[in-house]
Amino acid sequence: MTTSSKTLGDWFNDFSGEAFRLETLDDYSKSGGVDAYHAFLAGEPQPEDYKNAGWVTTVGDAVRSGKRIYRVHILARPLTDYLRFELSWGYRRNMTAGEEFFILDTTSQEHPIPDAPDFWLFDERVIGAMNYDGQGKYLGADFLGEEELPRFLTYRDTALAHAVPFPEWWAKHGE
Repeated sequence: MTTSSKTLGDWFNDFSGEAFRLETLDDYSKSGGVDAYHAFLAGEPQPEDYKNAGWVTTVGDAVRSGKRIYRVHILARPLTDYLRFELSWGYRRNMTAGEEFFILDTTSQEHPIPDAPDFWLFDERVIGAMNYDGQGKYLGADFLGEEELPRFLTYRDTALAHAVPFPEWWAKHGE
């Protein structure tokens, strides 16, 4: 399978060292985990199928094989309902499988990369630019050419330079 014929899902199986994600939206509620999100909003406990979702297996398998999956979420407080859900249920759940999270909180600092899109970067060579509609529904990924790598590596490096580890941020700002 060539790079151009692979899907985003293929890359989660085929990357060899690291997968990095930059998240920039305040609401991904139309992109998955909808039942869990509604349970969260209703004050119910996490559904078992959400606690044991396929992503936890994907992350756990990758981490156990020596790979790294990590992300930075750019956000500002106060948190949206969706971000409260994602951070308190999703991130904390995924951390148990070994995924690493960082928060770039722009509440009291200038946004260092306001033009950065959502994306996955695999092994510092494959860019999957994520597309969403205005309500946070995932529409698919576009794989960008090698000529875009310097820009996306800069997005990653800048985000990481301004972010703090999620556990540290959550201890201070978690809701």
